[in-house]
Amino acid sequence: MSLSKSVACTAWLLAVGLSACGDKAAKKPGQSLASVNGNEITVLQLNDELQRGGVAPAQQAEASKKLLEALIDRQLLQEQAEKDKLDRDPKVAQAIERAKALILAQAYIQKKMGTVGKPTRAEVEDYFQKNPDFFTGRKQLDMRQLVLASRDLDAPLRTMLESAKSLEEVAAWLDAHKVRYARAQLSRATTDLPPELAKKLLTIPKGQPFIINEGERSLLIAIADTRDTPVALDAATPQIEQFLVNQRTKAATDAELARLRAAAKIAYLNQTAAAAPATAIDRGVAGLK
Repeated sequence: MSLSKSVACTAWLLAVGLSACGDKAAKKPGQSLASVNGNEITVLQLNDELQRGGVAPAQQAEASKKLLEALIDRQLLQEQAEKDKLDRDPKVAQAIERAKALILAQAYIQKKMGTVGKPTRAEVEDYFQKNPDFFTGRKQLDMRQLVLASRDLDAPLRTMLESAKSLEEVAAWLDAHKVRYARAQLSRATTDLPPELAKKLLTIPKGQPFIINEGERSLLIAIADTRDTPVALDAATPQIEQFLVNQRTKAATDAELARLRAAAKIAYLNQTAAAAPATAIDRGVAGLK
């Protein structure tokens, strides 16, 4: 495969989700499914697409037909991109390098970390007991809300909200003052919300309106009901096991990165040209959407 074709192939992988493109060296007799201007599409490529798409065995026969046509389309587009020399475009070349770096980094981590051991029953039970808010103390919050433009949340409305006892009282005030709003309702478990927000919501009296600002719109919310919805150990076990595996993997990855950094020679250059770091804005209400 030529350098130009290899680069173009990598660029196309980035665009379609890092799927495999043709590698003639890996082909074996009888594996070719189609030929596009002399470039073969193989069983290996098709199987890779099926695996990446998580296609169930019962659906693979039908999915294979569609995926083969998609691979043919992909090959045609790749060839045209090569003819147009898109692989020489600086932005495309940069994207290729980024894709290559991500693939190699991920492959190294997967090889280095290997298979993380499954947590023991004792470890699962220990996590369950130490985190009652996630399991035995889990609650479901049923909420009602009025959605209006933030510009309409003026001083008179804010003053009214200080003494309002219910969301219906607020709605009546908005109607009387011809302020446009929309009604909505939602239900969230405390485990679906950021911990600090969940704790705060549980302290607000039922029916008491409160304000959440979201840029150009504001939400006037009241909790209609709070229900206990505990999760038993057996039901929580798969979730806890996955969490502990992820936790171990992250710890092992962090340790390996620390080792690599300690052994490397790292120099920070041209700091004045670096972009200013983005400002993080904590919008704890995002979990309510």
